[in-house]
Amino acid sequence: MPNIRRNQHRGLVGMLLIAVAFAGLQLTAITGRASPDTKNYLSYALSLSGESRQDAGRLAIGYSCASGQQAPLHSIPWTSRKAAGESEEQCVRRLNDSVAYWTRHGNTSGMTAPFANQRFMAIFEARPGYPLFLVPFLAAFGPTWGLWLAGLAAALAGSVCVLLTLRIAGASRRAGLAGQALYLALPTGTVAMNPLSDGLCLALGTAVVLGCTLLLRDRPRAGAALVAGGLALMFLVRYSQALLLAAALAGVLLLRSGWLRRKRRQPTPVLRAAGLCGVLAALIYAGAHLLSWPMGEDSAQDLLTHHYQRPDRPDPWPEFFVQERVFWTAWLRRQATYPVLPVLLGLSAWALLRRRSVVLPVALAAGAAGLLNQAGHPNLDQLLGHRLIVFVWLLPALAIPLLLDRPAGPASGRGPSPHVAQPKNVRSGQRDGAVRVAQQLPEQ
Repeated sequence: MPNIRRNQHRGLVGMLLIAVAFAGLQLTAITGRASPDTKNYLSYALSLSGESRQDAGRLAIGYSCASGQQAPLHSIPWTSRKAAGESEEQCVRRLNDSVAYWTRHGNTSGMTAPFANQRFMAIFEARPGYPLFLVPFLAAFGPTWGLWLAGLAAALAGSVCVLLTLRIAGASRRAGLAGQALYLALPTGTVAMNPLSDGLCLALGTAVVLGCTLLLRDRPRAGAALVAGGLALMFLVRYSQALLLAAALAGVLLLRSGWLRRKRRQPTPVLRAAGLCGVLAALIYAGAHLLSWPMGEDSAQDLLTHHYQRPDRPDPWPEFFVQERVFWTAWLRRQATYPVLPVLLGLSAWALLRRRSVVLPVALAAGAAGLLNQAGHPNLDQLLGHRLIVFVWLLPALAIPLLLDRPAGPASGRGPSPHVAQPKNVRSGQRDGAVRVAQQLPEQ
């Protein structure tokens, strides 16, 4: 018992040290992270806080233009919220003129300020979860510190879910801490800190991944609650990503169950997880349809008409698939020039081949959800950013730390479990008893 408590204490200390180090590093950039979409979410949250639509828009413009003064416009174009060389005053004037223009042209309702036409702003009206999440932070700390602290909370929550996922899957303490650190060091941590819905969506996605891992470890109640609750909240934050994650998990786990059947192994926990994710994917799609939220064709028209400022395409799909080909060609060229992601995916593939862990199919599905989300938005403006494809980085964050542990034995169908009960009647001086204890301990 003292050894178990000591190990738990070390794990907690390690987790807190990583979190504190990350928070300290983020203090170097309290502002400068806003994107053009930040003002939409911020004005929505301020409206929920009781501000009038006009005042919410004014405050959101002030934050966005002030944040733009410290932004690295040359290195991360997708975070730009003002034109290069534009002063803060010019930025405020331009956005106020835009609000006045769209108000005159019919955008007079909704929770978000009228920064664009009503059809485009409907995209953000369909994502109330992130503004609701921001409300207490804004009420307590104001826009600047409130948005920063909200991002920090989302980033740290996601990292803890990654750590817990690895530990539940049977990985050692050092592998769990490595997963937490990787999550924060990779673009997952960067995206989570940006004042956008992506970070909260990512944190909820890691909770879904944790729930699926619990289901695969045959812990149905806790696992089902996390999966259903996480996807339900994701539906309110970013329903398209929730749909893709649920569908990817259902598909990968269904394939996994077929593989287990061929190996004459018990697929019941995998089938249970696949069935739950499949049902939830259908419910998410039905819910978005019933609420008349923008769907796939709306996204294609948004891309091809420059946010609905040009006439709709009668048949958008041929042109959309041309854009798809152009985007992925440019993306692959970019990866060949800066091969960070390909190298990490290669290490993840090595982990998939060398390790037996229930977390691997779940991580693979999360990565697939990121690729699918990017495929739905083949916008070259996103080429240098990681927002839309961010879920793909969960694969290395969950898979690479497993390489720190020894491979599971050939007789083991799954990774070692951290929850194996220890015998109570073994004395330290009895050799046979010590051997029995060693055989039941998880590999570290």
